Amino acid sequence: MAVWEFETQERAAGRTLLCGVDEAGRGSLAGPVCAAAVILPFEVEIPGLNDSKKLSEARRERLFPEIQEKALAFSIAFAQVEEIEEYNILGATMRAMQRAVKGLNITPELVLVDGNRAPDFGIPARTIVKGDARSASIAAASILAKVSRDRLMRELDAKYPQYGFAKHKGYGTAAHYAALQEYGLCPEHRPSFLKNLAAHAGNGNT
Repeated sequence: MAVWEFETQERAAGRTLLCGVDEAGRGSLAGPVCAAAVILPFEVEIPGLNDSKKLSEARRERLFPEIQEKALAFSIAFAQVEEIEEYNILGATMRAMQRAVKGLNITPELVLVDGNRAPDFGIPARTIVKGDARSASIAAASILAKVSRDRLMRELDAKYPQYGFAKHKGYGTAAHYAALQEYGLCPEHRPSFLKNLAAHAGNGNT
């Protein structure tokens, strides 16, 4: 199975306790960035497991409890807007990933990280470009991170209904930019992402 490609490789090298890590919300204009860490039993059956971006919201919601139930361990962590502004989005994302791995109740032998950058976890790590489609552990982490963050953005929508967070989850849609022009920024917006707000208004950016 392609989605178990890297777990199979590492298992052949003698490493069996593998953790997948992925994030959600890195490109959003508002809200925190979320990271998840997941340790799955090798080749456990989770039908439909794939990169969260390739799944519908309803499908992700259905897979969310199944992943939690079948995982050997999982952890979900956030880095808030204040950290994004202080450490920049890359630094905040790395901090969220570290928290997610630290929150596991089992220490993995190796961390598989989606992308080409990984923080210092204090244990070995391997980065995998497009890992959420090539590693079941990373795919599972991507779903937990995405669903957790989407749920939080729906909660923020109730607090700041004028922005439409429940619909666009804080990303830069035309409707979001229009709301920003009308209402300005709320405390959940990332000022460093909105320095050129006027240039975006009304241009249909998504």
